Amino acid sequence: MKKVEDIEINEETNISEIIKEMELSGGFTAKKFALAIRIIKEMLNDKETLKFLSFPACIIATGNRGIIKEMMKRKWFDIIVTTCGTLDHDVARSFKNYYHGSFRMNDVMLHKKGINRIGNILVPNDSYGIIIEEKMNKWLKEIYNEKKEISTYELCWEIGKRLKEDSILYWSWKNNIPIIVPGITDGAIGYQLWQFYQMHKDFRINILEDEQFLSDLVWNAKKLGGLIIGGGISKHHVIWWSQFKNGLDYAVYITTAQEYDGSLSGARTYEAISWGKIKENAKHITVEGDATVYLPIIFLALIKE
Repeated sequence: MKKVEDIEINEETNISEIIKEMELSGGFTAKKFALAIRIIKEMLNDKETLKFLSFPACIIATGNRGIIKEMMKRKWFDIIVTTCGTLDHDVARSFKNYYHGSFRMNDVMLHKKGINRIGNILVPNDSYGIIIEEKMNKWLKEIYNEKKEISTYELCWEIGKRLKEDSILYWSWKNNIPIIVPGITDGAIGYQLWQFYQMHKDFRINILEDEQFLSDLVWNAKKLGGLIIGGGISKHHVIWWSQFKNGLDYAVYITTAQEYDGSLSGARTYEAISWGKIKENAKHITVEGDATVYLPIIFLALIKE
């Protein structure tokens, strides 16, 4: 057995030393977090591994959009799986601002003022639905003139090449990193696709092309790894496809969900082993907590290595 060490930090301590101290301390989630960083680092350095990053849209409504953008700019991950709201927030914030709020605000008052709340983030109507409708109306006409059928990852590239460098969709296009959106109709951009379809009945979003693309990537990969933030469809789509390659070789979950209700979002990595979605001998860990706290620390720890 290894003894529990006291954490020792002074004015000269750097981030790498802090993470090492957290691992040696044996302190509950701190140790798990330190081990997660070690697994992520090993995964990113493994040239034989196809690397997934999945996350829900709420992350992109926060300043952690900048962390995801930098990860994509540095080509840390080969493929992204996320929700339609990610596209919504990324496009909206490319042109308009979101604002600081509070979890305890009066939501009736906010609704009357045309302000939407995401936790403690405030999103005025003209910073979301209105600007998305304006831009997508224009862009979909341009896309339609070139092709009548498109997958979600191709749609992301088409949008990305029309955005600025502060956008994750821009870096998806620039670095040829596919973003798969299995629930493409569940959001503002998805609604605009439906609206466009009303007048262009030959326009198609081919989600089965996304699945074929995923299948080809997974089957041709030697190994698989994933940093999976949150739960829902983006999490499940990664581990679902991974089972056809006998599971992930590396897996780090970050979640605030509980497992007692049997939810996919709350399921820990070891449950996925029973399904063959994570290998029995995989390097894996679940870290409980808020990804908006963890992501900047993970990023800093990795770039300081």
